[in-house]
Amino acid sequence: MPSIGRSRQEKSDRFGLPFFCGLGSILALVAGCTTVGPDFKSPTLTEGVSVFPASSPQAAVTEGDAQHFVAGQTGSWDWWKSYRCSELDRLVQIALDQNPTVEAARATLVQAGENATAIQDNLTLPTVDAQLAQTRQRFSTAAFGLPGGQAYLFNLTNASVNVSYPLDVFGGNRRQIEALQAQHEMQAHLWQAARETLIANVVTTVVREASLRAQLDATDTLLQAQGEMLDLTRQRQGMGALSLNEVAEPQAELAQSRANREALALQLDQIRHQLAAYLGQYPAQNPLPEFHLEDLHLPRFLPQAVPSALLRQRPDIRASEAQWHQATANLGVTIAGAYPNLTLTGAMGAMALTPGALFSPASSVWSLGGGVVQPIFHGGALSAAKRGAEAAVQSAAAQYRNTVVQAFRSVADVLRALTHDAATLTAERSILEARQQSLGLADRQYRLGGISYPALLSARVQDAQAQVGVAQAQGTRLADTAAFYLALGGEVDPAAVAQAAPVSPPPSSSSLPGQPTLPDSR
Repeated sequence: MPSIGRSRQEKSDRFGLPFFCGLGSILALVAGCTTVGPDFKSPTLTEGVSVFPASSPQAAVTEGDAQHFVAGQTGSWDWWKSYRCSELDRLVQIALDQNPTVEAARATLVQAGENATAIQDNLTLPTVDAQLAQTRQRFSTAAFGLPGGQAYLFNLTNASVNVSYPLDVFGGNRRQIEALQAQHEMQAHLWQAARETLIANVVTTVVREASLRAQLDATDTLLQAQGEMLDLTRQRQGMGALSLNEVAEPQAELAQSRANREALALQLDQIRHQLAAYLGQYPAQNPLPEFHLEDLHLPRFLPQAVPSALLRQRPDIRASEAQWHQATANLGVTIAGAYPNLTLTGAMGAMALTPGALFSPASSVWSLGGGVVQPIFHGGALSAAKRGAEAAVQSAAAQYRNTVVQAFRSVADVLRALTHDAATLTAERSILEARQQSLGLADRQYRLGGISYPALLSARVQDAQAQVGVAQAQGTRLADTAAFYLALGGEVDPAAVAQAAPVSPPPSSSSLPGQPTLPDSR
C-alpha cells in the first residue's frame, strides 16, 4: 500500500509541475496584455467660440436694479439663496428631500453604481463557489462493457470548491468595465440635471406666483376704477347726455378685465398646485406660504458665462460625453469578441459513499483546467457587430456636438433675455412713473374742480394698467435669472454627492482616432 501511495503522488507531481509552469506562462502573458479598441479622450474646446454671435456683442445692463457679471465666478450649488428669501430656501430643501423625480434619479444612480461594481468584481476577480451534493444512484456494470452486468445501488456524497478566473488578455473585460463606469457617470450627471431642473422649477414657480399676485392686485384696482367709470357712464346715459354706443365701450372693457382676472386667478391656483407637486405633496396636503414680489430680491452679481466652463458644469453636456465614452468602450468590447477568450478553472473537494468518509485522505479529489475559445466563423456577425458599434460611436459623438450647440444657444438666449428684461423693466417703470404723475395731477385738478370725475377715473385705470406691466416685467426678470443659473449647470451639493454612490473615474486613455474637435474659448 505505501508503494501505491508514492506512485499516486509521483503521478500528481508529474502532472502538476508542467501545468503550473503553463499557468505561469499564461499569467505572464496576461501581465503584458493590451486593450483593443480606441481609447476615449474628453473633448476640448478650441479658440474662438463665444456664447454670443460675433455680429451682436453683449449689451451692458444699466438700470436701477442692475445686474453685473463677475469674471472668474462660477455657478454655486445653492444659487437660489441669492434671492434672499428664507421661505424659498425652505421650499427648495423640501423639494430636494421629497420630490419623486429626484428620488428616482438618485435610485437609478445607485443602481448603476452597484451594477457596475458587481460586474466589475465578476470580471476582475476569481469566482469561488462551494458545492455540497448527495445523491443515491443505481447503475449497471454493462455501462462499462462488462458481460453479465450486475446492478449496484449506493449513496454518493460530494463536497467541493470551484474556482474560475477569466484571463482578460485582449482587454474585453476591461472595456466592459469602462463602459459600465461611463454609464454610472452618465447617471450621476442625469441625477444632477434632475436636481438643478427641480431647483429652477421651484424658484420659477415661486416667482410666477409672486408676479401673479401683483398682477391680481393691480387688476383689482383696475376693476374698481372701471366699475366706477361704467356707473358714471350709465348715469350720464340715463340723463340723455350719452348714447347707448358710448356705454358699450366701458362695459366691454370692464368685462375684459374681469375675464383677465379670472384667468390670472386660475393661473395662480395652478401654479400653487404645481409647486406642491414639486415638493412631492398633494395640492391640499400642507398649506403653502404666499409669495409676493417684495419677498424676492433680484441677484445683483451673476457668474460670467465662460464657454469652456460650460463643458465642465452643465450636466447635460457631461452626460452626453459619458454616453459617448460608453459607446467607445462598447466598441472595444465588440472588437475583443473576435479574439481568443481564455479561462482558468479549478476544483478541489471530496467524494465518498458516506458523509463521514468525506474527510478521509482517499476521498479527496481535485481538478485544474484551462480553456481557450477562438471565434472562427460566425457568418459575418462579428464584422456586422463591429460596424454597428462604430456607428454607435459616431452617433454618440454627433449627439454630443448637438448637446453642446444647444447648450450654447440656451445660454446665449438667456443672456439676451436678461439684457432685454432690464430694458423692458426700465420702460415699464417709466410708463408707471408717467402714469403716477398723471394720476397725481389729475387728483389735484379734480379737487380744484379743473377736471371731471370720469377724467380722474381714466387716470386711475391707466395707472393700474401700468402696474400690471411692471409686475409682469419684474416676474420675467426674476424668472430669467433663475433660467440663467440653470443654463450654467450649477454645481452638485457635496453633501448630496456623499449620500449617493460615488462615481468611478474613467481610466486614463490616449486620443480617440477620428475624434471630432470642438472649438474652444478662454
